[in-house]
Amino acid sequence: MSTCATASRQSAEPLAGTSATARTWLLLEQPGPWGAKALTSSHLDPHVGRALEEAVEGTGVRVALIRRPGRHADCHTPARRRVFLAHTVPGRSWVRTAVTADPAGLLDLDLAALGAGDHTGFGEPYTGEPLALVCTNGKRDRCCALLGRPLAAELAAGGTDSVWEVTHLGGHRFSPTLLVLPYGYAYGRATAHQIKGVLEAARDGRIVVDGCRGRSAWERPAQAADLAVRALTGEADADALTVVRTDAWPAPAPGEDADAAGRTAARGWRVTLAHRDGRGRWSRGVRTVHGHER
Repeated sequence: MSTCATASRQSAEPLAGTSATARTWLLLEQPGPWGAKALTSSHLDPHVGRALEEAVEGTGVRVALIRRPGRHADCHTPARRRVFLAHTVPGRSWVRTAVTADPAGLLDLDLAALGAGDHTGFGEPYTGEPLALVCTNGKRDRCCALLGRPLAAELAAGGTDSVWEVTHLGGHRFSPTLLVLPYGYAYGRATAHQIKGVLEAARDGRIVVDGCRGRSAWERPAQAADLAVRALTGEADADALTVVRTDAWPAPAPGEDADAAGRTAARGWRVTLAHRDGRGRWSRGVRTVHGHER
């Protein structure tokens, strides 16, 4: 059976620079089935889901539903649900967790502060294994169910207690897709063997470049540049590199809007990154080719 994931794999479509963008992730446990727009078409109160979608706009926070791998029975009875908040900016990454019986209470959060990296005292620090979030929402795209659910089940069966299914990470054609927290690096075309290595590295504060799509804290040109510098230098420390600036490239002509120039097919971006210990600074040119950054 031909799928978008099969076509992407066969064409060797690059993964770098394709991660969803979010400085902070708000993850709410919701068992039962998910619809294509899970926040308003699951067993979560659709009024709460819609309000959360609207509340996070422009804050740097991305909200998604999660559930444990396996059967997704939901008896529609009140239940206490796990909530995770995760900030992914280098050097300031954290994960906080709490349990709630009333998801509507999440609307009281200071989402602008959370997007800026202030956890506002929410919950308590999460001290468990790195979180592995596998996209499995088949109502959004069948590739995520066909490829994502078996991966999540295999990881869980292999003893990865920190694995959760998640509603949407973008890039269905790269299924199975996965996000690792606290660092926010996403992966595509993932296998259980590969992800076990990714999680082992994350425990030590390192990242694996192979199969990586980028760090969600950054816009996509910076994601691609970060991975290019890591491939060049061998730097694996998750927080070693930071984005200094991103400019339209080549520079826009006098009177030309920089953002518009950066989006034209003939142009791209010049991304400058620096090492946290001052040992180096790199400048990488990035351009969009067939919808992804190179």
